[in-house]
Amino acid sequence: MKITRRTLLGTGSAGLLTAGLGPILPTRAWANARLEADGRSLDTLSDGNLVLPMGFLTAEGVDAAALRPILEKHGVTGDSYTPDCNVTLLRDGDRVVLFDVGSGPDFMPSAGKLTEALDAVDLTPDDVTHVVFTHAHPDHLWGLLDEFDDPIFPEASYMIGRSEWDYWIDPETVDTIGEARASFAVGAQRRLEAVEDRIEFFDDGAEILPGVAARATFGHTPGHMAFEVALGGESAMIVGDAIGNHHIAFERPEIASGADQDAEKGIATRVALLDQIAAAKMPMIGFHLPTPGIGRAEKTDDGYRFVAVE
Repeated sequence: MKITRRTLLGTGSAGLLTAGLGPILPTRAWANARLEADGRSLDTLSDGNLVLPMGFLTAEGVDAAALRPILEKHGVTGDSYTPDCNVTLLRDGDRVVLFDVGSGPDFMPSAGKLTEALDAVDLTPDDVTHVVFTHAHPDHLWGLLDEFDDPIFPEASYMIGRSEWDYWIDPETVDTIGEARASFAVGAQRRLEAVEDRIEFFDDGAEILPGVAARATFGHTPGHMAFEVALGGESAMIVGDAIGNHHIAFERPEIASGADQDAEKGIATRVALLDQIAAAKMPMIGFHLPTPGIGRAEKTDDGYRFVAVE
């Protein structure tokens, strides 16, 4: 498996008009990495970043002060943090597959940049043949529709885990998910219903596309899925938000995350997934790992360490 890293430049959506020169569009640079073997490739594309309160990192009742040294070691300080958003792109023959679609225009102004990233790798939304969802939180799903509620990827078929679909499409979810996430439920239902006639469901262990196997990683959401992608004689794991950051989630995976809807399931999933990835020395791609989001997990004496691709 070959790993390459580069810098991509994307064109901004707002321009400056200068006399006689026409519009000058600002550019945005981000790191990109690619895994490739036997004619298949996995790229990471930036959807921008989120801006979240520090309290989102740990669940209620966790001694956050005791974790401060870990965060400071990784340069995470202040009242908020800014996790990157890395969408994974698989190219395999005629298939152009996106794993998640980012935030779109309606979640946070710092995110929703996926169409710029596609342009930087010479693709348009029309080129996407399949969209596969890890889960239906806003930063993974809301990029499905544009500001006019039309599908951004008009030629794509869509795939989601059956349990994840059942949870978000259930009209009772908005009343049971909690006030802080009620808008997540409303937004997910609206967007999923927009592609209901074009969506396929799968369960744990299914080969959803050639060389792409679904792995149940419940906890962050009730039906969250990771995906093991074969590349040559090796595999890479797309972990979505099952491993949600490169500091506490690795060094103290047994700590409950405030981002997980079921904290205890999230812990069990995270520990098992890190153990598998580290033991197999398997490349991993994390949606909120530092851009470009590709690296490996190494076992330490009391936890794990994220080693970014070089």
